[in-house]
Amino acid sequence: MDQKILSLAAEKTTDKLQEFLQTLNEDDLTNLLQNQAVKGKTIGALLRAIFKGSPCSQEAGALRRRKIYTCCVQLVESGDLQKEVASEIVGLLMLEAHRFPGPLLVELANEFIGAVGEGNLVNGKSLELLPIILTALTTKKEVMTYGKGELSGEECKKQLINILCSARWDQQYVIQLTSMFKDVPLTAEEMEYVVEKVLKMFSKLNLQEIPPLVYQLLVISSKGNRKSVLEGIISFFNDLDKQHSEEQSGDELLDLVTVPSGELRHVEGTVILHIVFAIKLDCELGRELLKHLKARQQGDSSNNLCPFSIALLLSVTRIQRFEEQVFDLLKSSVMKSFKDLQLLQGSKFLQNLVPQRSCVSTMILDVVKNSVHSWDHVTQGLVEFGFILMDSYGPKKILDGKTMETSSGPSRMPNQHACKLGADILLETFKIHEMIRQEILEQVLNRVVTRTSSPISHFLDLLSNIIIYSPLVLQSCSSKVTETFDYLSFLPLATVQGLLKAVQPLLKVSMSMRDSLILVLRKAMFASQLDARKSAVAGFLLLLKNFKVLGSLASSQCSQSIGVSQVYVDVHSRYNSVANETFCLEIMDSLKRCLSQQSDVRLMLYEGFYDVLRRNSQLASSIMQTLLLQLKQFYEPKSDILPPLKLEACFLTQGDQVSLQEPLDHLLCCIQHCLAWYKSKVKPLQQGDEEEEEEGFYQELDDILESITNRMIKSELEDFELDKSADFSQNTGIGIKNNICASLVMSICEVLIEYNFSISNFSKNKFEEVLSLFMCYKKLSDVLNEKTGKGKTKMANKTNDSFLSMKFVSDLLIALFRDSTQSHEESLSVLRSSNEFMRYVVNVALQKVQQLRETGHVSGPDGQNSDKIFQNLCDITRVLLWRYTSIPTAVEESGKKEKGKSISLLCLEGLQKIFSAVEQFYQSRIQHFLRALDKEGEEEEDAGVSVTQRAAFQIRQFQRSLLNLLSEKEDFNSKEASLLVTVLSSLSRLLEPSSPQFVQMLAWTSKICKENSWEDTSFCKSLMNLLFSLHVLYKSPVTLLRDLSQDIHGQLGDIDQDVEVEKSNHFAMVNLRTAAPTVCLLVLSRAEKVLEEVDWLIAKLKGQMSPETLPEGASSQAAPPNHPTEKAVIMQLGTLLTFFHELVQTALPSGSCVDTLLKDLCKMYTVLTALVRYYLQVCRSSGGIPKNMEKLVKLSGSHLTPLCYSFISYVQNKKSKNPKYTGDMKKDKTVATAMSRVLRETKPIPNLIFAIEQYEKFLINLSKKSKVNLMQHMKLSTSRDFKIKGNILDMVLQEEGEDENEEGTALEHGAQNREPAKKKRKTKEMPELM
Repeated sequence: MDQKILSLAAEKTTDKLQEFLQTLNEDDLTNLLQNQAVKGKTIGALLRAIFKGSPCSQEAGALRRRKIYTCCVQLVESGDLQKEVASEIVGLLMLEAHRFPGPLLVELANEFIGAVGEGNLVNGKSLELLPIILTALTTKKEVMTYGKGELSGEECKKQLINILCSARWDQQYVIQLTSMFKDVPLTAEEMEYVVEKVLKMFSKLNLQEIPPLVYQLLVISSKGNRKSVLEGIISFFNDLDKQHSEEQSGDELLDLVTVPSGELRHVEGTVILHIVFAIKLDCELGRELLKHLKARQQGDSSNNLCPFSIALLLSVTRIQRFEEQVFDLLKSSVMKSFKDLQLLQGSKFLQNLVPQRSCVSTMILDVVKNSVHSWDHVTQGLVEFGFILMDSYGPKKILDGKTMETSSGPSRMPNQHACKLGADILLETFKIHEMIRQEILEQVLNRVVTRTSSPISHFLDLLSNIIIYSPLVLQSCSSKVTETFDYLSFLPLATVQGLLKAVQPLLKVSMSMRDSLILVLRKAMFASQLDARKSAVAGFLLLLKNFKVLGSLASSQCSQSIGVSQVYVDVHSRYNSVANETFCLEIMDSLKRCLSQQSDVRLMLYEGFYDVLRRNSQLASSIMQTLLLQLKQFYEPKSDILPPLKLEACFLTQGDQVSLQEPLDHLLCCIQHCLAWYKSKVKPLQQGDEEEEEEGFYQELDDILESITNRMIKSELEDFELDKSADFSQNTGIGIKNNICASLVMSICEVLIEYNFSISNFSKNKFEEVLSLFMCYKKLSDVLNEKTGKGKTKMANKTNDSFLSMKFVSDLLIALFRDSTQSHEESLSVLRSSNEFMRYVVNVALQKVQQLRETGHVSGPDGQNSDKIFQNLCDITRVLLWRYTSIPTAVEESGKKEKGKSISLLCLEGLQKIFSAVEQFYQSRIQHFLRALDKEGEEEEDAGVSVTQRAAFQIRQFQRSLLNLLSEKEDFNSKEASLLVTVLSSLSRLLEPSSPQFVQMLAWTSKICKENSWEDTSFCKSLMNLLFSLHVLYKSPVTLLRDLSQDIHGQLGDIDQDVEVEKSNHFAMVNLRTAAPTVCLLVLSRAEKVLEEVDWLIAKLKGQMSPETLPEGASSQAAPPNHPTEKAVIMQLGTLLTFFHELVQTALPSGSCVDTLLKDLCKMYTVLTALVRYYLQVCRSSGGIPKNMEKLVKLSGSHLTPLCYSFISYVQNKKSKNPKYTGDMKKDKTVATAMSRVLRETKPIPNLIFAIEQYEKFLINLSKKSKVNLMQHMKLSTSRDFKIKGNILDMVLQEEGEDENEEGTALEHGAQNREPAKKKRKTKEMPELM
């Protein structure tokens, strides 16, 4: 039969073929096909012949074709055919499909859809036919009966796709079905059905099946609906990540975790690759991704990003056209996240409304962690982003050359966080990815070398952390480090020190690197630039400190703080101590040459030797001999010659220029500290022979210092040629020399004071010598003060560079104020008898703390050692606290009246500085610090006491002091009161805002402000600032602002002089002296902060109402007043409105108060406008605004806008009157100044009027949208209408110069300048907003 069909088909006409096929039974035909196909014979020719004899133009032919199609599909699905046969059949069916009439195509399509829904497909091969059938259907123009209606081919296709997407899809055919749609022309609506269906299927598939499905989905997305595709993919993986992290953090056993971490990350990585590839081919997809994430960012930065979307964005940076946009988006998201966090931390009002979300920085670090699973496409973006953050937000240089990083100002906090995040990203990426290490190291070193003018401490810290992590790993990159050494001579000293400290662990594991560094340093030692030589000294000293010689004391014995880097390295390497000794002695030889160089180089050497000695005690004799030989050059050995030092030899004179050649004070200071350390640490451990050998050598140094002490005491100022007749002017060579010489002698006295106290063992004679040395110091200091004409300030400036070490200052303070040992009583009374000496010691303590606050370290030994400084701080604080609380200032000052501040006041100043420094540098050790302030005996028991309880105990002491001070009516010490408030502010920041102690502190501060009426502006300002800073952490300060505004209005009176304002006494602290500008500016700045918070909340609300949620969000927005955030915003604005209502009626003095009030009013209207615009958005979806919003609008119309215009008129009238009262002599100049001030201060007025008009414009729109007449309480602005009254103008022209007040009426503001009706008592009843 098959042969017959084929032979008939070969004829030219098909008539016989058609006749023959008609005679055949359908079953015969299908059986024939089945047999041929199963046997694997070439079935193509037979099928073509049957199709040729079954034209669709005849009904019978079409039906036969239809039957053949069904048969073939079943054959293909049966799985009995060979692959080639099945493919051939499907290919032929595809070619012939378009010939079918529409109704039969619909039937065929329905068959397929039924098979899919019922799960009858076996291998899904026949699905390739479905897109062809659907495509053919779209070309049919005739109307077909489908279901109960008549539809065109296009509409039928839409219905079929809808039914297919509603059907249940078998898991194994999801990818095939999705892929099928790429060949079907789809409308936007059909795309929506398909995308929605496929995204729903994600959760039903195995994880490994997701990437190919995503790929197919991305291919379809080129037809449209890109946004939904991206959104769906991102949200699916975000949910999966959350679920996975919850499972891992939960208590489930590892077996129960649904998805292994590695598998999930690999799948995410593959999906990201697919998306990036799709974006390369279809830029529109990339634009859509950025658009989508930017739109979400408007509302909440932590909402729009998740680890998956961040990883995706970082991969997209590999596409050049999107690189910059992506980094900008990520940068702004990071900054927004940190700023939001800062805003939330500073306001209890916001904390109650907005839940804490995970920060973007945590997500980015999660991406770094996840990238270990072969996410190579993400790592490059991570590295670039890390450097972008560090470059953009690192410490900046300010005018005097200091960097801004030490400042802990709140405005810089987000920047510091962002910079730290950049460093964390790079460090973690470095740890995880071996491939990228070389690049990170290179980039860091390049920045260190090239950025000589800007601060690079953050890069040095990163370099140090990288090297600490694994010095051995970095040996492979040693060439890059060695290359960097070549630039040492050209880098600033601070950079060199930081760089060498960072690479020091590498020097211990790489001999070649150490050798190349030494070569560079030796060259630098003879460089022509001074900085290069200083760098060489710094480098050599560092090497000496870190290469230990055999027999040196263990680090713990010499109690020297070793950087973390050294601790790590000691683990890594066992170094050769003998080789180290040779190496160190070589370096010592090099350093000895420095003793003939400039003062600065020598000074560095003296400052460094002490640290070298403590780390490498075997070098002691070499160092001490070097120092002794140097000292002998300037020491006068004959005991009867005064002064004992050859000061002339310390100077270098070149023509008229005089400069210091030998910093003798530093040399002596170095010797004194080295000697003291040797006696306390090395001597007790030495064996007999050794001791005798070295004893004479150290004894000689002791004898020299003793001799210098005795002769310094005997020396008069004339011996130094520094008496009152000497020239101290800064203009002559001799004057400059005398100034330097005086400083030198004073510093030497300080060194000797410390030396003699340390060896005194509380001997009375020694203490007398100490006092004599101080008198010598003081005489010289008095001469300098008198000559320079700067009074007391010169001595204060001098002690900035005091040579007393911090440890000594703390010991001396303890001895002077706290030592009650009986045997020490007599000798200490010598020092205690001199008030000046005690004041001097406290002053030096203050200078040390100030130096710590400014630079983060102090001068002198252990000045860089954070632990030692902290210990000394604790000791000093304990003494100052005891001294201040035991002997109050009032008691001390009632005794002797001396020049300068009393010791108690200095102690308080010291405490204020210390609390500030501890907060800045030792935040993590505050518990330890507060424990140290309590009595020492109680330390053990009190281990469980919280920071809040300890801080509250200290606060009570200072509160008592302040109350005692306030009770002294006649003699109020404003300086002390302000200091006390500053100390209380520092301590109150340690209280937990939810604790009862915090509430007590707030109540106490509020009570002080209510009951005390001191007319002292600085005290008032600091106390009010404290009140507000506490209040914002407890609840919103708007009611406080309202009360204060009423007090200000009561004190200053009304802008309408005929209205008498009843005084409200909420806060006695607000009086005529303090009301303006002090309190007024303070409340205005606080009101501005509240407006910022409200504005932020409104932006958040708008973000939550994103455009895509509006249609379905209608029902949830139906009752807007129930939204707690909306209600809170309206309440805040309502109370602020009453606050401004008071202030715009207040007769404020011209100047900053008026200026700030106008600006804040402008901000108020801008925020009101933002709220109105938000409700416009709400109305589009739900069509209603809450009642309290209507009340707020009514309140603004009745209680604020009209008063704003009256206030503007008041300001302008006031300005026009001002020039009238100037004197005749300076009239022109004063008028010009006044006029320029008028111009400056009236600048905000047009902005305010514009803001009011914008508000009213949007209100009109809202009235139309909400069908509520919100404008009934609004009196429309007429400030831009004015008319020139001719008769008044004539009068003014005639009487020009006589009465300037007439000018005020020449321009009349419509209805605004009419006589206002007499106002009643200023507190009109304000309507409730609830």
